[in-house]
Amino acid sequence: MNPSENNSESGEASSIQEASSSSKEDSTIDHIEDDMKRAAARKLIERYFYQLTEGCGNPNCGNIHCVSSGKLKPMTPNEAAGHALKLLSLEAKLCERHPSKMARTSSNKSNITDKDKMNKCTVPSNETVVSESSKDLILSSVKYNSAPVPSLLTEQALYDIIDECEANETYSPLIRTLGEIFSSIENLSKSFVKEPFSPTAPNIPEHSDEVKMNKEELRHLEGEQDKDEDSCAKSSKSAILPVDLPALRRAYNALFKLKTSIFENSLVNALVTLAGNLQMELPTRKETDNHDDIVNVLLIVFEIPALGSGDFLETALPAICRASQWLPVEVQATLARMWAGPGRNTIRNILENLQQLITLRVIVTPFHRDFFIQDENVITSATKLMKILYYANMLAGVLESPALRNVYEISDTMDESLLAVKLNKSITPEDPMARVLGIHVLDCRKPYLPFSEFYNEPLSDAVEMDRDFANFKSELGIFSGKFSFMNYPFILTPATKTMGLYFDNRIRMYSERRISLLQAVSGQPSNPYLRLKVRRDNIIDDALVELEMISMENPNDLKKQLVVEFEGEQGIDEGGVSKEFFQLVIEEIFNPDYAMFTMQNETQTVWFNPTSFEISAQFTLIGIVLGLAIYNNVILAVNFPMVLYRKLMGRKGSFEDLLDWNPVLYNSLKQMLEYAESDFEDVFMQTFSISYQDVFGTVINYDLLDKGDKIPVTQENKYEFVDLYADFLLNKSVEKQFRAFYKGFQMVVDESPLEQLFRPEEIELLICGSKNFDFGELEISTEYDGGYSNDTQIIKDFWSVVHAFSLEDKRKLLQFTTGSDRVPIGGLSRLKLVIAKNGPDSDRLPTAHTCFNVLLLPEYSSKEKLKDRLVKAINYSKGFGML
Repeated sequence: MNPSENNSESGEASSIQEASSSSKEDSTIDHIEDDMKRAAARKLIERYFYQLTEGCGNPNCGNIHCVSSGKLKPMTPNEAAGHALKLLSLEAKLCERHPSKMARTSSNKSNITDKDKMNKCTVPSNETVVSESSKDLILSSVKYNSAPVPSLLTEQALYDIIDECEANETYSPLIRTLGEIFSSIENLSKSFVKEPFSPTAPNIPEHSDEVKMNKEELRHLEGEQDKDEDSCAKSSKSAILPVDLPALRRAYNALFKLKTSIFENSLVNALVTLAGNLQMELPTRKETDNHDDIVNVLLIVFEIPALGSGDFLETALPAICRASQWLPVEVQATLARMWAGPGRNTIRNILENLQQLITLRVIVTPFHRDFFIQDENVITSATKLMKILYYANMLAGVLESPALRNVYEISDTMDESLLAVKLNKSITPEDPMARVLGIHVLDCRKPYLPFSEFYNEPLSDAVEMDRDFANFKSELGIFSGKFSFMNYPFILTPATKTMGLYFDNRIRMYSERRISLLQAVSGQPSNPYLRLKVRRDNIIDDALVELEMISMENPNDLKKQLVVEFEGEQGIDEGGVSKEFFQLVIEEIFNPDYAMFTMQNETQTVWFNPTSFEISAQFTLIGIVLGLAIYNNVILAVNFPMVLYRKLMGRKGSFEDLLDWNPVLYNSLKQMLEYAESDFEDVFMQTFSISYQDVFGTVINYDLLDKGDKIPVTQENKYEFVDLYADFLLNKSVEKQFRAFYKGFQMVVDESPLEQLFRPEEIELLICGSKNFDFGELEISTEYDGGYSNDTQIIKDFWSVVHAFSLEDKRKLLQFTTGSDRVPIGGLSRLKLVIAKNGPDSDRLPTAHTCFNVLLLPEYSSKEKLKDRLVKAINYSKGFGML
């Protein structure tokens, strides 16, 4: 069997089937009653079709009805099939065909002895004479090409068709069936469905990896069985049974054991037709209509194993993605639930297919100033479809109760009352699908697949964030359908999202500066910047006083660009002085002498001291500093546990947060939860009373329940004990401190898209930077000025010295050259370090412009001298050499 013949036959036979079904209304075919004559007519239609699409192969052909003549415009398969019918009724001229163009209509073993007659350029009349061997051929064609195609497909039916095709060595029935079923919404939606639900004999695989469901969830997924015997004959608008995914996967497995070339063209063409039908059907439906058929169709399509390769990837998948844009929110939510439940095993495969499609389009599409990546429909539609998968991934993971979303009940002052409203607004799911599903990204303790697998790096590198941010902020863009990836932040890497946040912060700074200038014109005092003048030896008190006055008089001043001045020191703050200010404030704040925070020895993280004597204003200052660092694009050397970032995003701490807060305590409590023996009380001897130490080491007892010291922890109430214990440690005991901290943080970032763009773990990256100190990346990205290049000997010596540094010295070098010892999101390659020549050999130490990441390096005469001067510079740099 020739694979190339099968490949062409797949697409041709699919289109011929469409032409044959429509020809029933044509008078030419209707009057042919004899089976042999009908088969001969069908053969002529096929030959017309080949002539219109492939031609006869004769370069000198003069037949106006043959594509080889050059007088016929190219046609789609559907157009060619319809035109072939017209040519048959007109008895148009047929060309002599090349033997390789003949379609195989019977077994390869058939002996066609009258080939000349079959290829003769004449149209037979009703009295056509056919040889005996050709009669067998035509009868075989009638049998397999004229057999009725089923209106739905089941696992067993597909097995039977494959067996029949293999036995008869012709795959026409399979090709016709796939074309008919997969091109029709109605036919496909009724295919591979589960057996009607029976309470006495549920259709559940014994060893299935499907999600465990209670009875109510099972009934929802199985669908309500219609007791009427004729329920299967209802219209497609009625509720239908869900897809039997295990059976569908077995069926696909059997299908794709065949050579893909046999049926690929037919299936791809059918899917393209299906996508067109969906695009026409979906906009006309009301939201109240039943969409079970659409859900079934998409479930079946996205289970196709080869959807991410070949013609499926280039043609079928883009068409399906474009059609999926029209899905109502309720249908998207239903699809997410199905993928999260019985379809969870397909999540990774679907995600990889969508990522491949997006990456392919990013690479091959020539974007320019009039056609941006946001205008490429395939990329945007695939991203929208990926959002459904994103929520399915959360639903399929480990979810916590929505009750842990934190809403403060603050009513002491008007300012705090407004703060509570802002907090409530920030944690309410804004996305319509999230609202329908009733979930928030903070509810997901552990997704089915890591969130990082949804990042698309080629897309993130290619997207122009200034354009994307303009689409994101433009009210006109919302109504004109402008697309912004910032509304789909799961697909962007944290480094790219940081650029979006940077644009938002800068625009707000410029807005405040513009307002200040307008005030100056009207005669009012003008201060376009947030200016802080502090003393090095009293930095905390000075900063506290100034920031507290600003926050009381005009909190919007906190949204101005920060400019810091150290008293008694010269220098203009272009960013470097501010970086040093933040570093010094952080060092002082976390100084054990202040006792504002305690150190967790196991994790080396810091946490609020529940017995701290410091006033709330100082915790508010810490929150403001954290917010200002984000707002001014500065990385801080802080080491909070992840629970703090979850709380900042509006989620209470819970038992699972103890794992990185205090792993020893977490494991002890987990052992308690897992202990199932009857001697539980004797083993643990625990009551609902706990103890902890204050700053002086005094032990303080606390009852988790009223008279908790009298209530033993038992098998029945151990979960309550663990939840109350975690709630006390992470929430109640530090409520006063955290509330003040959160207030300061929100005063800076309350209008920022921070919470919309970033998850808690990404907020930590944003504040603390990456932990990957890859100086190889820094060397590759470094630029040179003043006569230096990467081939200059001193530059070679410099990198040789630096690569030999300890991690601590590398941190000091970063601090010296950039003003921060932290690695930005995306790695050291994003620092854009510049090494500039600062004169010939001398005894001077290297200096740096930290505002611009420029290292000024004299051309030292030897590697030893270079190392000596560099080590001295980085170890004695505070307040010196940093401009």
